[in-house]
Amino acid sequence: MMREMLGRSLVVYLLWFLFLLGSCSGRFVVEKNSLKITSPDSLKQVYECAIGNFGVPQYGGTMIGTVVYPKADQKACKSFDDVDISFKSKPGGMPTFLLADRGDCYFTLKAWNAQKAGAAAILVADDRDEPLITMDNPEEEDAQADYLQSITIPSALISKSLGDKIKKELSKGEMVSINLDWREALPHPDDRVEYEFWTNSNDECGPKCESQIDFVKNFKGAAQILEQKGYTQFTPHYITWYCPEAFILSKQCKSQCINHGRYCAPDPEQDFSRGYDGKDVVLQNLRQVCFFKVANESRKPWLWWDYVTDFSIRCPMKEKKYTKECADQVIQSLGIDVKQVEKCVGDPDADIDNPILKGEQESQIGKGSRGDVTILPTLVINNRQYRGKLDKGAVLKAICAGFQETTEPAICLTEEIETNECLENNGGCWQDKAANITACKDTFRGRVCECPIVQGVKFVGDGYTHCEASGALRCELNNGGCWKGTKDGKTYSACIDGQTKGCTCPPGFRGDGVKSCEDIDECKDRVACQCPECRCKNTWGSYDCSCRGSLLYMHEHDTCISKDVKTDFSWSFIWVIILAVAAVGAGGYAMYKYRIRRYMDSEIRAIMAQYMPLDNQGEVPLHNRHGNV
Repeated sequence: MMREMLGRSLVVYLLWFLFLLGSCSGRFVVEKNSLKITSPDSLKQVYECAIGNFGVPQYGGTMIGTVVYPKADQKACKSFDDVDISFKSKPGGMPTFLLADRGDCYFTLKAWNAQKAGAAAILVADDRDEPLITMDNPEEEDAQADYLQSITIPSALISKSLGDKIKKELSKGEMVSINLDWREALPHPDDRVEYEFWTNSNDECGPKCESQIDFVKNFKGAAQILEQKGYTQFTPHYITWYCPEAFILSKQCKSQCINHGRYCAPDPEQDFSRGYDGKDVVLQNLRQVCFFKVANESRKPWLWWDYVTDFSIRCPMKEKKYTKECADQVIQSLGIDVKQVEKCVGDPDADIDNPILKGEQESQIGKGSRGDVTILPTLVINNRQYRGKLDKGAVLKAICAGFQETTEPAICLTEEIETNECLENNGGCWQDKAANITACKDTFRGRVCECPIVQGVKFVGDGYTHCEASGALRCELNNGGCWKGTKDGKTYSACIDGQTKGCTCPPGFRGDGVKSCEDIDECKDRVACQCPECRCKNTWGSYDCSCRGSLLYMHEHDTCISKDVKTDFSWSFIWVIILAVAAVGAGGYAMYKYRIRRYMDSEIRAIMAQYMPLDNQGEVPLHNRHGNV
């Protein structure tokens, strides 16, 4: 019995070795981002670094920080609490990038220890001169650590030579400032993103299988929105391998493969004596690909996400429901024709190629900038392999970075994929704490400092040190950012309605109009109430001026006059005006009467002259009166 089990184990490992050997002969592309050192001058240059396959790379964005190389625990294999070291930035300080040496522990553990100590990113310096490699998660047997899915900081591997140069400058007391740039890590040519997800229907392969299922469940909603509105073109893929010709007739190959050893998958439990076989996984993978094909032909490709989610819930291996019957029930519940799916699946016992699975094997081979797919799960975005945590927010951020700038859909601007840089020191942007207004805005590409628009009021400025309310309504919002004060029941403001910008202290005050306006002491400064008889008393924002005795103060002339003189003068002046008006009226009336009388006399004389001679008029000849000659 022991010999039989040993023989089976040797065959399993031999088959896996041959499969891995074939995979390793493929082309694996190390995904990179740029690292720009901005100081000191001796290192000022742009370098390449390899993106780690864990954590959350800031696809589409940048991150600026200063490098720290710790005096203890330089390989970051232990908690920095043990050596009393913290990398948390002080308020107003730049984020800290931890430089750690490679070796002695997993890359993921280094990143986790750096994150717990407050580092914003980790740079791992290689310990040998070689081309850059991809830092990956531990192998399956070591992937049980709870912290793996909790790593959120970005990571990068840098060359040994660059690491040595940075350490040398730090030892001299120089500050090394770095800008990590992921903006070109993914192509972003247009307003649509094409992406692929290489996965597996097997739910008994440990933490990686569980993370795949969790990702599909969590990402389903966002994926369907993007697909339904035409923002993305999604394609699922499944890895299969062929059985070496020498083992095609072996019991092991027959249990792991279909179509006479052409398409195989490893035994789920890696034990041929129990549970499901590898060929069961191949068939379910094929069924999921065929479901997508039929759904896509029905113009509903997004239903794949529902099918995979429902299948994982309703047909798990643990409950012995990982069967064709259970899969058919899920397919029917989603309104897809089961017969069409089965036609696509074909005959798994036939000694012929399956066109679907053959196409999947061909797709595994890298083309262009994309390397061969050798890791599960693998996400490919715009023909570039994604590196990082398989998490809804991280993946959505990467997909959003694949859109040409300004063409991103609304889902890319939601809070769930913000970088949250504004939570730390307000992202270094301007803010008005009193009014709870900030210029810091988190986006999936990183934070931006941009003066906001609040309640219809637009703020203008550089967004970093200054933002000022502008427009007609600016005084309604936090008094336009201007000074305002109340004292003794009086309120004064430096914000002037009608002015679109600027703050001006009101009359009686001096200052910048923004932070302060101080009362002017008109009495002390001798700018008012300065006549010999005047008595000056300063008030907040103004002054009171009075006169000694019975004198009266004239504000516009800044002088004191007698109340009595003013009264006599006033009444005399009024009487003169009245008499003058009366005289003018009487004269006018007399003239009017005189002119009327003269006019009437002349008219009467003219009428009477026609009928009787007058004393002063000579006789008129008769012939003249009758018009005779």
